[in-house]
Amino acid sequence: MRVHLGSDHAAIELRRELAAAVAAFGHEVASETGPSTAAESVDYPDIAATVSACVKADPGSLGLLVCGTGQGMAMAANKQPGIRAAVVMDPFSAAMAREHNDANVLCLGARVVGVELAKVLLRTFLDARFAGGRHARRVEKLEPGG
Repeated sequence: MRVHLGSDHAAIELRRELAAAVAAFGHEVASETGPSTAAESVDYPDIAATVSACVKADPGSLGLLVCGTGQGMAMAANKQPGIRAAVVMDPFSAAMAREHNDANVLCLGARVVGVELAKVLLRTFLDARFAGGRHARRVEKLEPGG
């Protein structure tokens, strides 16, 4: 699996930890976007747009966005057609976001989940697969005009 990662200044360390985890899980870090220091303030909608564009341009890939709560990144990413971003804080939600909602971007909050839980959520998200079936028609309705 190819994973595109991004964070704002509130989540640099978690982004780095999760980039290492992606590789440790046997997946590829396809791109990593965001500041290199906390002093480098960035706007999360810009990071979300960049990662969303990478996911859309790389069929079959997934995105990971991290900010203080995950909420802002999800709101920004979900404005992009073809992106289904989910904020999760427990493994069940991480699995269901993929299995039932075909989420292609995971959003996490560095101020909400710790590093070890974030790794569990990431692994669960990466390991889950869209179930299709009755869920497919519902996912189609999430797109403009759906």
